[in-house]
Amino acid sequence: MEISRRRLLSLSALGAAGVLGAVPGLPASAAEVEAGVARLISNTVEVFAGNAGSNSRTEVRGKLAAVERAARANLVALDAAGGDSELFGGLPLGTSDANLNSSYQKLYEIALATRTPGLPTDLYGNAGVQTRVLDGLQWVHTHFYGDQDKGYYGNWFHWEIGLSQHISKTLVLLAERAPDELVRTYVASMDAYLRNGKDGDVDLDSRFHTGANLADITTNRILQGALVGDEGRIRKALTDQLTVFATIDPYALRHGVTDGYYADGSFIQHASVAYTGSYGKALLSRVVQTLKLLDGTGFAHGAELVPTVSGWVRDGFAPLIFEGWMMEAVKGRAVSRTGTGYADVATVVEAVVDLASLATGDTAAALGSYVKHLRATSRAALDPASFVSPLSIVRYADLLADDSVPAADLNPPARSVAFNAMERTVHRRPGYAFALARSSRRISKYEYMSGENLLPWFQGAGAHYLYLSGQDQTQAYGVDYFTAVSPYGLAGVTAPVEQRRSVPDSYGGKLFYDNPGHPLNFTASSESQNTYVYFPTATQDHSGGAVLGAYGAVGWVLSDDVPWRDKRAGVLPDDFVVYRSARATKSWFLFDDEIVVLAAGVGDAPGAGRAVTTTLDARIAAAGDAVSVTEGAAGAAGERWVRYANATQGTAVGYVLLGGPRPKARLETVTRSRRLVRSSNPDTAVTRQVFSLTVEGPAGARPTAFACALLPNASESAVRRHRGAEVLANTPRLQAVHHRGLGLTAANTFTPGTHHTAGLTVEGPASVLVRRDGELGVAVCDPTTLRDTVTVVLRGRTLRKVSGDDAVRVTRVPGGTRLDVTTRHAYGRSFTATLR
Repeated sequence: MEISRRRLLSLSALGAAGVLGAVPGLPASAAEVEAGVARLISNTVEVFAGNAGSNSRTEVRGKLAAVERAARANLVALDAAGGDSELFGGLPLGTSDANLNSSYQKLYEIALATRTPGLPTDLYGNAGVQTRVLDGLQWVHTHFYGDQDKGYYGNWFHWEIGLSQHISKTLVLLAERAPDELVRTYVASMDAYLRNGKDGDVDLDSRFHTGANLADITTNRILQGALVGDEGRIRKALTDQLTVFATIDPYALRHGVTDGYYADGSFIQHASVAYTGSYGKALLSRVVQTLKLLDGTGFAHGAELVPTVSGWVRDGFAPLIFEGWMMEAVKGRAVSRTGTGYADVATVVEAVVDLASLATGDTAAALGSYVKHLRATSRAALDPASFVSPLSIVRYADLLADDSVPAADLNPPARSVAFNAMERTVHRRPGYAFALARSSRRISKYEYMSGENLLPWFQGAGAHYLYLSGQDQTQAYGVDYFTAVSPYGLAGVTAPVEQRRSVPDSYGGKLFYDNPGHPLNFTASSESQNTYVYFPTATQDHSGGAVLGAYGAVGWVLSDDVPWRDKRAGVLPDDFVVYRSARATKSWFLFDDEIVVLAAGVGDAPGAGRAVTTTLDARIAAAGDAVSVTEGAAGAAGERWVRYANATQGTAVGYVLLGGPRPKARLETVTRSRRLVRSSNPDTAVTRQVFSLTVEGPAGARPTAFACALLPNASESAVRRHRGAEVLANTPRLQAVHHRGLGLTAANTFTPGTHHTAGLTVEGPASVLVRRDGELGVAVCDPTTLRDTVTVVLRGRTLRKVSGDDAVRVTRVPGGTRLDVTTRHAYGRSFTATLR
């Protein structure tokens, strides 16, 4: 099947030559196809089951034990099935797509044990057990899967991805014994269930066939192509999968898709959700796995794709992993799950281990060193038994044992990263990392779905996470943070004082708003459900900031969401539940030992009449930890500070008020169930000490302004004597600070017109950093993503440009130097220049 040159040229992330090299365009001979199919099937078996060599290693014993336990438990459940509706005991079929998915998964797990060398012979190679799996496949298809009129209930994901994944892998594992008729029957059924596709195949114009979902679907179809010996199917699936390697250009979308990796390292799924830590992780894992499946088959040359995937790791994942923990700000609804950030990173580690084995030269060395760094810095032991492949476990063990590979981070020690495409900012220093989550017309305020993340409303409303070095992050964040901390009191959030209801509580226990008769067609998977229930966006454009070297500035405006706007406009039904936001204009200025937060115009929406609370920070600790909160004397000059310390964990944060009303510090013990935030979580009670530092505005109060410096790891004496950034302006028009020690001035402007501060003149909304350190460095960005040009004038002697981005044009003006920065179609990118 020949791939058109136009289609290849559209994959600009790799370039035409790279894509041409990745997938050979000319059909292979029949003998080559047969050999390639055989290699693909054997590769797949080895990836999931290992081989005699890998499975003889002591490091793989834990994985083998897990495979054996699952298979034996499933065989017991197979024997325990009762009546005409169960293949496995306790999993009745016919109305539950989740039970059907679990049944196919259990069949896969039994089949896997029969192909895994090193297991006892009553499992490994046991033809009788394999026959039971094949009989089970036939029975389920006959009674609960093959009838297209009765299928496709519940979650679309199961029918188009999950079920097909288990079925395809099971049939590959048993390819030598699976009847040809059974294989072809299942492939035809899997095609028929691809209902968001086109003619039983992928549809690149479908909003369901994007990003990680597309990678899953196409990998399934590659395996199905191998099962039926269909070269065209394999090559078509590969061609479709190549689209996920293309960097998303928001100004030239392909197939209208916004899901995928962006030039600044951002990853988006579901059109507007910042999702590196969940779907992005799944995409990374799947494409690396696919490269392994295709190795030596002749269907693709994975070496051409390795540089792109390595770039994802370097620019997209490394900044978001702190001491082996995946940051909460990029996990969407997965923040409510009981799995940990350490487990998330274990998935990334396996992918990086395998990627390093496919890479060469400096890239392979850097990836290997990064794996060692993650292992050395993680506060939780990584269990290789969690890896998918025994071969990966062996590669991981060999890498750790290789003394010639040093441990080295892909991050420099000091780094500030603006993921403006997904409206996340990460600021890293030795000792801490700070992550900030925002929203706008482009990015969702939160993600709720399927009973997950039940109380999500403010997770993209300036919520921040301050990770402190040396701490077990399960004691600071993870599901217990969202369980113990009030959803209205997340760190960094300004929220009205009101009681909101979860989606199930709002709609009679249903997990979504069900109203298919309305013109907007509210069904479980409809676009309207996405827009108004699952992941609504905000209604303003200002969200982003500039980076200059290792320093950063971020500006953001809090606004109502799309549901509130459209309900007021009469677009939504009367019984649709909406909530109105408070109001605030905020900036974060990111230095070395402090993060300065400015807020202005803080109050309720006009006419809403509610009290409003801003939480400067919120932290949790175990019930038995030795936590202390100390404060400067009330009313004493120079004593406007608070310090939180957890002596048990060896952590501390100082807070110095730089302006505005004095915040209230609280420390209370809270007990709540993890089921509060996710309906399928176990009803496990969590008891935590919760520290909060809040600025509270009563109902009817005029909008207020305040500023605070957060000092990670600061001692009490350091908090007392703090002399850091000076606030220059703090209004809804202009927020600016100057750090004398760094020679750094940072400003965010929010409105049209001319803004003046500290020798700077800025036209219109922008984010600007200027540092005088011998030469003068400047960084400028357009946080709205809507402007063609941003103009900045530096007052003083005339300067000339000695280096920097071509987008920065420097001219002389009376009394100073003018910078005209072309920001058209830059999507929030920072442009920098050095002047002398």
